[in-house]
Parts: sequence; C-alpha cells; structure tokens
Amino acid sequence: MIEQRIHGNEMEYLEEVLGTDFRASAGASMMKRFEQAFASRFGSKHGIAFVNGTATMHAALEAWGIGEGDEVIVPPLTMASTTFAVLQCNATPVFADIDPDTFQISADAIAKQITNKTKAIITVAVFGLSPDMDPIMQLAKDYGLKVLEDNAECFLGEYKGKIAGTIGDCASFSLQNSKHLTSGEGGIVITDDDEFADRLRKIVSLGYAGVSAKSGKVSRKDIQDPNYLRHQILGWNYRMPELCCAVALAQVENIDALVDRRKAVGKLFEEVVASSSDWFRSQVTPADHVHSYWTFVAQLMRDDVTWHALRDRFQMLGGDGVYACWKLTYQEPFMINRDFLNRSRYISEERLAEYGAGLCPVAELVQPRLFQFKTNYWDFSRAEAQAEILHKTLASFV
Repeated sequence: MIEQRIHGNEMEYLEEVLGTDFRASAGASMMKRFEQAFASRFGSKHGIAFVNGTATMHAALEAWGIGEGDEVIVPPLTMASTTFAVLQCNATPVFADIDPDTFQISADAIAKQITNKTKAIITVAVFGLSPDMDPIMQLAKDYGLKVLEDNAECFLGEYKGKIAGTIGDCASFSLQNSKHLTSGEGGIVITDDDEFADRLRKIVSLGYAGVSAKSGKVSRKDIQDPNYLRHQILGWNYRMPELCCAVALAQVENIDALVDRRKAVGKLFEEVVASSSDWFRSQVTPADHVHSYWTFVAQLMRDDVTWHALRDRFQMLGGDGVYACWKLTYQEPFMINRDFLNRSRYISEERLAEYGAGLCPVAELVQPRLFQFKTNYWDFSRAEAQAEILHKTLASFV
C-alpha cells in the first residue's frame, strides 16, 4: 500500500532529461516513452501528449475540422474547460442536462439538442464515473457525430468491462496537480484512429510536416535543410515539456496503485454515508460501472440543513476542507456577460438566448447541493479519521 504520491522513478527520469542539457538531438524521447506507456496501459494505438488537458480537447475538435457554425454538445456540470475548448475553435457549445442520480450527461437530453449543425459530443466522466456510453454512442452512430471522452477525472474507471476513455473516438486526460496522475501540468489524448492521430500531432506541434502519430520530433536533417517546407497546416505549440513527460512516465508506471488508493478512500466514504443517513446521498454508481473516485461526491437532500451549515459542522469536528461543485458553466460570469473574446459573433442569437436559468433544470437543482470530499490521502489512517468525522457530522443533524 503506497504512502506517498511521488514514490517511483520520477527523480531518476528528471535527472535523465536534465542530463541531456536539453539538446535538440535528445528532444521528445521522454515524451515518446510516456505516450507509449500510457496508450499501452489503456489498450489504445496512439497517445499524443499535450501541455494541459484543455489544449487536448481544443486540438481534438480542430483535428475533426469543427469550427464556425458547428455545434458541440457538452454537459453543464463540469469544469468550464470543456466549454472553453468548443469556444476556442469558434464553435457553439450546446448544453445537455444530467442524470439526477449519477450526475452524468444524459443521452435523452443529448438527443433533444441534436440539430443539423451538431458535429460532436463531449462526455465528461465527472468525479471519476463514466457516463452511460452505449446510448450516447448509438446517437453518435445514428447522426454521424464524433464523441470525445473528457476523462480528466477518470483514470481506469470502467463501463461494462471497458476502460473509460476507450469507448469514444478519442479521450482526453489531464495531468494537472489534483488528478489521479500528475506531472504538475500536462494532458494526453488516446485514440485508435491513425489519420486523426497524425493530424492531431501536427496541430499540437505547430503544423510541422515531419511529425506524425508515432513521432513528435522533426529530424535534424529536415530542419537544417534550407528548402524544408516546415509548416504543413496551422498548428499550436501545445507540446508537453520533457520534464513533465518524465514525471508523467513514472506516474504511469504506478497508475494502478495511485488509482487504487483513491478508490479505497472513496469506498470508505461510500460506506459511511450509506450507513449514516438517507438524506445525504452519494453519487450512484451503476452495477456495470467501476468508479475511480477522483473525489467522493454526495448530495444534500434536506431543505432544513444548508450547504454551509453542513460544511461548517464537518470542519468544526476536525474535517478537512470540503469542495463545492463548480457553478454550471452557463452560469459563470463569462457566459452571462458573453465575454467570449470576440467569439459571440459565431453563435446564433437563438443559442445565445438559451444560456440562462432553466436550460438544464436537473443540473440546476443538483449543483448547489453537492459536496466533494478529498480522496488523495496517502496516509490511509487519516482517511479513516475523516470518514469517522463525516459519520459524526451527519449524526449531529438527526
């Protein structure tokens, strides 16, 4: 059982990169090792590393040719980066409501939002649980849509025996400091689509002609040739630094232990809530899913107890900080004020008018009632103490 988050080859691999003095001839070697290790663990053909888990989604949409006039369906109950990625490629985010028990984007709600402008669906495995993917994939097949799985919060979660992130056309993962695996910052996209992976690599690497799905580096022979035509397409400098790749590779080597710790802590909280209260309900995990517990989430079901009262009682009894759920994306100031950095001109007046109260009533009901509890306890006895404090907190409101 692990006792700390950084416990593998992180320092060794960092020293290996530093030992190269960042020579161009040594560039991208650690990135390649990380990409191959990550893709292999998920059973995917390709892994493309990125500077973060927002650039991943932006680049994927660009690689599919999604842009002005196109619509992408997204959930409202998640971090705003999912919507940012849509806006960054000048497309229109369309919000579909969530399931009241799992808090995941609902296939029925998606179906109601599909138009002849819809080009893709971004699902989010929010809190570490996969959405119900089969009906979503059927909708995608019926309407010819792409599916991007935003798995920033879900590493090694499962859906009907499949690893979450291996079901859609591609999946995005974040390596930001709060995630199951981290290199401080970073991200990666996995896919089995060769053509898409090639184009994605060019987008992440300034459109260089010499890069491909399997190679993130331009050869010295090419780059030194005065006749070399470098930039085949428009691209961004979204490449993940070698130092971050070094840490990420070491984290992948320990992915099972890192994920298993969060799952163990999540189940600990799950048991406490199940035995303590019928008015504080945990996120429902369907029988054919495996939750990866980026956080443990529960919903306050009583109207005579406020969110702040429960949070304050928990902390007064010795509990660690409790996280609220993000405001729904369309309730954030940038959406209310239409401050899209001059991109509102790409969105129809009808869609702009939708971004307000009543758009996703289930999500609007659920969001203010959610509590997120930390699961990244490397000292398991501390997690057990926190679970006991939660039990005492709930009992104190009886």
